[in-house]
Amino acid sequence: MRLLLDTHVVLWALAKAGQLSERAAAVILREDEVFVSAASVWEIEIKRALGKLDAPDDLEVVIEASGFRSLPIAFRHATRAGALPRHHGDPFDRMLVAQAQLEGLTLVTSDAAIAAYQVAVLPAS
Repeated sequence: MRLLLDTHVVLWALAKAGQLSERAAAVILREDEVFVSAASVWEIEIKRALGKLDAPDDLEVVIEASGFRSLPIAFRHATRAGALPRHHGDPFDRMLVAQAQLEGLTLVTSDAAIAAYQVAVLPAS
């Protein structure tokens, strides 16, 4: 299974592993292809700059050291995300859905609104 971590799951996996279900934690550790989207890093940095989130100053280094792979945002991801129905109001989450759909990834999330989309989901909690 190839995985894409939702933004909150990235933070949990890096600092609060106890938030993850045993199954999600085990699958994340077992899989060789676990991706973090540039959209998640962007979202984290925006929230940190606004004082709404505490995250490592060297986030990119920490993510890479974890063994997670980066997933850049391509034009086709942006096109798909823009065309998705507004089941979810968060543009970052719609980008993750688009990336998971186009790249054949299972999205690891605890966000119930994601289930409204045609995307494979692994519950995170």
